[in-house]
Amino acid sequence: MLIGRDLINDIDQFTPAKHELGIWWLGQHSFVVKIADKIIYLDPFLSAVEGRLVPPLLEAALIRHADVICGSHDHADHIDRSVWPAMAKASPQAKFIVPDVLRAGLARDLDMAPDRFAGLDDGQTIEVNSIRISAIAAAHELLNPDPASGQYPCLQFIIQVGNWTLYHAGDTCMYEGMITKLRRWRHDVMFLPINGRDAKRYTAGIVGNMTYQEAADLAGVLQPRWVIPAHYEMFAANRADPLDFVAYCQSRFPTLKTLVCRHGERLVLSQ
Repeated sequence: MLIGRDLINDIDQFTPAKHELGIWWLGQHSFVVKIADKIIYLDPFLSAVEGRLVPPLLEAALIRHADVICGSHDHADHIDRSVWPAMAKASPQAKFIVPDVLRAGLARDLDMAPDRFAGLDDGQTIEVNSIRISAIAAAHELLNPDPASGQYPCLQFIIQVGNWTLYHAGDTCMYEGMITKLRRWRHDVMFLPINGRDAKRYTAGIVGNMTYQEAADLAGVLQPRWVIPAHYEMFAANRADPLDFVAYCQSRFPTLKTLVCRHGERLVLSQ
């Protein structure tokens, strides 16, 4: 497992071929993706909060190469407020992609320039630094649009660079119409949460996600080139077993390619 400067150097030194991309898992639902010369951080969770079972792999000040930093919703393991100002300083070229309903508040609370943010809502698309990013609403655990604006505070991201299409589900459960929305794209890689939900966790304030079976069924319907489970190992009270996900996929969808990432190790995919 690479951490710190060694991990940054590995990202910087990797030069994807025309039909390649590199993926590094930072834990939880946090990924770094490099396609061509574009570097994308998805829900980077870097704070050393109490209860972490996997320590932070990077310090924000080391991240000088980010083109886009996505935050799917305002929970600390997805929009890591304590490190975003340092990431903004280290990567002055980076744009922070967030639910539009959160954009003004984040700029104010984090004392970051408003133009560092780009906001999205359900069904919207923007292009930043030659990276096309679309969003659909996420149900975490329920769809909860803002009463005043109707905008959604939890999103799922579809990211397109060159010939690649990546789907990062953020934190979501299935809801009516979600698959129809996602059929607009032919997904190469899907990053899906598998930690599920139950009454005990909900009572403790832990808002849930798809179960591993629901995540597998979603991938089975959409048939991406590869599917990667996430959001299962960080906190003792909110865990799942990725091998259950893999076994379920193999039994129900034997042609589906599943990949289980290792923390801080480069994964190279080729079309």
